[in-house]
Amino acid sequence: MYGRDPWGGPLEINATDSATDDDRSRNLQDFDKAALSRNLDETQQSWLLGPTEQKKKKYVDLGCIIVSRKVFKWTVGSIIAAALIAGFVTLIVKTVPKHRHHNSPPDNYTLALRKALMFFNAQRSGKLPKHNNVSWRGSSGLQDGKSDDSTMFKNLVGGYYDAGDAIKFNFPQSFALTMLSWSVVEYSAKYEAAGELSHVKDIIKWGTDYLLKTFNSSADSIDRIAAQVGKGDTSGGPDPNDHYCWVRPEDIDYPRPVTECHSCSDLAAEMAAALASASIVFKDNKVYSQKLVHGARTLFKFAREQRGRYSSGNEAAIFYNSTSYWDEFVWGASWLYYATGNSSYLQLATTPGIAKHAGAFWGGPDYGVLSWDNKLTGAQVLLSRLRLFLSPGYPYEEILSTFHNQTSIVMCSFLPFFTSFNRTKGGLIQLNHGRPQPLQYVVNAAFLATLYSDYLAAADTPGWYCGPNFYSIDVLREFAQTQIDYILGKNPRKMSYIVGFGNHYPKRVHHRGASVPKNKVKYNCKGGWKWRDSPKPNPNTLVGAMVAGPDKNDGFHDVRTNYNYTEPTLAGNAGLVAALVALSGDKSVGIDKNTIFSAVPPMFPTPPPPPAAWRP
Repeated sequence: MYGRDPWGGPLEINATDSATDDDRSRNLQDFDKAALSRNLDETQQSWLLGPTEQKKKKYVDLGCIIVSRKVFKWTVGSIIAAALIAGFVTLIVKTVPKHRHHNSPPDNYTLALRKALMFFNAQRSGKLPKHNNVSWRGSSGLQDGKSDDSTMFKNLVGGYYDAGDAIKFNFPQSFALTMLSWSVVEYSAKYEAAGELSHVKDIIKWGTDYLLKTFNSSADSIDRIAAQVGKGDTSGGPDPNDHYCWVRPEDIDYPRPVTECHSCSDLAAEMAAALASASIVFKDNKVYSQKLVHGARTLFKFAREQRGRYSSGNEAAIFYNSTSYWDEFVWGASWLYYATGNSSYLQLATTPGIAKHAGAFWGGPDYGVLSWDNKLTGAQVLLSRLRLFLSPGYPYEEILSTFHNQTSIVMCSFLPFFTSFNRTKGGLIQLNHGRPQPLQYVVNAAFLATLYSDYLAAADTPGWYCGPNFYSIDVLREFAQTQIDYILGKNPRKMSYIVGFGNHYPKRVHHRGASVPKNKVKYNCKGGWKWRDSPKPNPNTLVGAMVAGPDKNDGFHDVRTNYNYTEPTLAGNAGLVAALVALSGDKSVGIDKNTIFSAVPPMFPTPPPPPAAWRP
C-alpha cells in the first residue's frame, strides 16, 4: 500500500516481505564464505544484524522555529553561564566594601591662589554684594564723587582701595586689572580647575565697572579723567584725610576729594589696556565686551592727543610716580590690537621710535623688571607671543624680532647663572636692588617666566639661547617655583608672606580695615591710632594679602607701623595671583593659544574663490 506523503511524494506504509525463513537460509548458503570472513562495513553489518536503535533527532522543534539541537544546547548553556556570572559579580559588588576614588589634593599654588583672590574681596569699595565672603567688611565710599563739588564725576562709587588705606589710585588699580585679565586669557582652564574662574571674573568686572565711571565712556572723545579718589596727605596736617585718619573705610565721614587730570597719557593708556584685556575675558558677553572696547579706544585716543604724565605736579608723585608714558603706549596699543584686530594699533606698538623712548634699547638697572610703573617687559613678552604663533612678518617683523630677542635676554637675567640681579642668602631675587617692598616685582617676574616657558612649549620649542648656551624651558619654571616657594614659606624665617597661608604668617598687617575691630564703635581719626600702634595681632585676618616682603638680608619685622614690611597692595597681589595660577595644577595644561587672537583677522589675504565650473 502506498499512502500520500505530506511533503508531496509516495510513502510505503506496509510493505510485507514475502520470503520465508527457509528461503533466507538457502540464500545465505549461496554467499561466498571467503567474502563473509572479511570485515564488513557499517552498512553491511546493519543489513546483517537487522534494524538498530533509532538515532536522536538532530533538530529541536520549538513550535515557532526549528533549530539545531547542538545550537540549542549551546544557547541554553550560555544563558545559564551568563546568569551565574552576573549573579556572582553582583554578589561581589554587594559584599565587598566600597572604596571611593578621591581626587589628589590641590597643590600649594592652588591653595594659595584661592586665598590670594580673597584679598580683592577685602579691598572692595562701594555697595558690597552678599557673596563678598569677608565678614568684617561692609559697604563704604558710597558718597565718592558726590562729596566733591569741584568735579564733574558725581558717581565714583565702587572700585578698589589701593593698599592699607582707603585711597583709590586708578593708575596701579588699572595695572592690577590688566594683570588679572592677562592671567585669565592665558590660563582660564587652570582657573576653572581650581574652581575660581567665576570668582576672578567677578573681581575684574568690579574694577572695570568702576573704571567706566571715571571718564565719559560713551563718548568718542574726552578731555579729562578722574585719576584718584581720596587724599593721602602725609604732612600731618589737621584736616582729616585717608592717611592721617586710621579708621575703617565703613566709618569714613570726612570729604574725599576727586583728582582729575587733563593730560595723563600714562594713566589713560593703562586704563585702555585694562579695559581692552578685560574685553577678551568677557568676549562671550558681547554687549559688555563691546562697551569695554569702546572705552579703551576713547581712552587711548585721549592718551595720544593729550600728552603728559598723570603724576606731574600732584600728590600721586609721592605714592605712585610715573616715570614715562611711552611704555604704556606700547602696552596699551598691544592690548587694543588683540581686542580689536585693528592693525593701526599693532603698527603703533611696533614703531621703533616709541620703543626707543620706552627704553627698549638702552637697558638700565631696572631693565626687564615689570611693575605698575614700567610695562615694557610685559609688552615685549605679549608681542613675542604674536611672533611665535602668528608670525605676521613685514612690516612688523623687525621690531617683533627685536622684542623677541630682548625677551630672551630678560629671561636669561632671571636665571641664577647670571649676575644681572643679586639674590638674598635665602634665594630671593633682588629685582629692585635691595630697596624695600621687593615681592611685588618678584611675583611679576615669576609670572612672566612661567608664561614664556609655556609659550615656548606651545610652540614646540624646547628652550632658548643665552649667549652660546642653550637652556631648557624647565629652568624658567624652576626659577618661578623657587621664588613663589620662598614667598609661601621656603625661606630662612620659615614664614609665609601671604596672610592666612600656612601656620606662620604676618599677623600685624599695615591695613586699617584689618587692624580696627568691628565692634560697633566708631573711632575718629586719632581714636584709631591706638589700633595702629598696638603690638597685638590684627583682630581681622586679611586673608590672601601678600605683604611688602623681607629686606635684602631676608629679615622681616612684623610691625604694623612699618609699611615697608607689612603693607599689601593691589598691584602686588595681582602679580601674585597671575604667578600662582600659572604654576598651579597639572603642568601639562598650558596656555590657551587661541582666545587672545579671537579678534585678530588672518595675517594674509584669503585666496579668491575657485572659478565656476566650465560649461560648453
